[in-house]
Amino acid sequence: MTKTTENTFGSGMTNEDWFNLGKSDAWAGKAKLAPEEDSQAASMYDLGYCEGKIKRPPTEISQSATAL
Repeated sequence: MTKTTENTFGSGMTNEDWFNLGKSDAWAGKAKLAPEEDSQAASMYDLGYCEGKIKRPPTEISQSATAL
C-alpha cells in the first residue's frame, strides 16, 4: 500500500501528482518548470522529471517490438 501525502501549500496537488507531472513533462520533452513557492512539490517534480529522463514513456514502442 502506498501512502500519498498532501503538500502543505494548498495547491490541490499531491506529492504523487507533482512527481507524475514532472515525469510526463520529461517524456514530452518540455522544459523543467518546478513550482517555486513549494519546495516539497518542487522536489517531487524534480524527482519525477529525472525519472522521466531515464525511463521511456509507456506509449513509446521499441523497434524490437515492432519487428515481431
